[in-house]
Amino acid sequence: MSALRLTPLILAVALFMENMDSTVIATSLAAIAHDIQTEPIALKLALTTYMVALAIFIPISSWMADKFGAKHVFRWAIVVFMAGSVCCAISDSLLTFVLSRFLQGMGGAMMTPVARLVLVRVTPRNQLVDAMAWLSIPGLVGPIVGPPVGGFITTFASWHWIFLINVPIGILGILMVNRYLPEWHRNEPRAMDFTGFLLAGICFAGLVFGISVLTLPALPASFGYGSLLLGIVSAIAYWFHFRRTEHPLLDLGLFRQRLFRLTMIGGTVFRLGTGAMPFLFPLMLQLAFGLNPFESGMVTFASAVGAFSLKFVAERIIERLGFRTSLVLACTITAGGVLAMGLYTPGTPTPLMMALLVVTGFFQSLFWTATNAFIFADIANKDAGQANVMSQVSVQLSLAFGVAVGGGVLEGVRLLHGGGEPLLGDFHIAFWVMAVLTIVSALIFLRVPKTASMHSHAESGSAAE
Repeated sequence: MSALRLTPLILAVALFMENMDSTVIATSLAAIAHDIQTEPIALKLALTTYMVALAIFIPISSWMADKFGAKHVFRWAIVVFMAGSVCCAISDSLLTFVLSRFLQGMGGAMMTPVARLVLVRVTPRNQLVDAMAWLSIPGLVGPIVGPPVGGFITTFASWHWIFLINVPIGILGILMVNRYLPEWHRNEPRAMDFTGFLLAGICFAGLVFGISVLTLPALPASFGYGSLLLGIVSAIAYWFHFRRTEHPLLDLGLFRQRLFRLTMIGGTVFRLGTGAMPFLFPLMLQLAFGLNPFESGMVTFASAVGAFSLKFVAERIIERLGFRTSLVLACTITAGGVLAMGLYTPGTPTPLMMALLVVTGFFQSLFWTATNAFIFADIANKDAGQANVMSQVSVQLSLAFGVAVGGGVLEGVRLLHGGGEPLLGDFHIAFWVMAVLTIVSALIFLRVPKTASMHSHAESGSAAE
């Protein structure tokens, strides 16, 4: 096999492990919660913790690669991810499981950005698009096979194996990296904003953890308020730090660009509305419909099929409709799909649910593809790297907040009728609230000029999916 094919496929081994893990866990939450003696809703803290770890460590991934070598960092990222996976498998409480997911997130934060960096540095520019297409394979395949595989393992074996299977996959990846990936010259690392890294990390963790705790029955509310206050103070401190730092970790000055600002705000609201969907829908199928993890996984994978099919026509749709129409349409139809989830009952035909999931996944993927490119529409080439980092951080944080908000609504409604297992109506209300948030994003994207287009080219990719 040529180096053009071999290099991205070696890197894809690790990314497949990461993408599989993030989709597999959704179908197994009820079983995990039962074994570690907590409530399924409480496990939203484990999902948000993973996303917060990504948001904290993604901004320093390029600096780490230049400082220590991308190949070396990538290899150790796999090791850290594997260690986190093993810790998840042996966790016996909510605290240990949450800490293990944070460790996984530290590894994951280095794998995707560094893999793309490795590919850029070892691939001739005229072959880069083809190489990136091969690298994107795990991002497309993982979400399709993840839910059925995770459900099968959880139903017919044990949920522990959904984490332990990462060990042989990771070892294979490390061996292939050692044998086939070349060493190459690395750039001189730019000055690292360690103060900004510390302040941003405390801000991200404080805000997301605070919101999660306030909607979590397992911890006192004082923990949540204290965490929120710490996050807000750190955010204010970062603002003053940013204004007097030559090379800040996150350049907030980019928000002066109108299209960047609209895409960041609209994208954040969209993910607030849809972020909890992969968390709540499998739970509803298992707790309210009575399906086992394998049966629920065989339903939810339909969304990934829709997302996969979009990749073949995305460019033509955006060229034909333009960015504004594509984004508004994607947000509106996705909101309809979330609203439909709030109408399903155990009597709803499974083929109908799957068909609507395919449509929802298709247009949700259209949103991701369009925003991944449009975020660079009015960004100068010299600022593209910083815009990319801020976009990735925003994605992880807004998804984490989305899980916290969706789970919080479900928990609040559940407590209104005295607690116990969430009822079908509780899930319905949560989905209705999420649908309203999603449709608000469509209203935000209506403010994008009709003639808005790409002024500078950027690789759109699908790493967020």
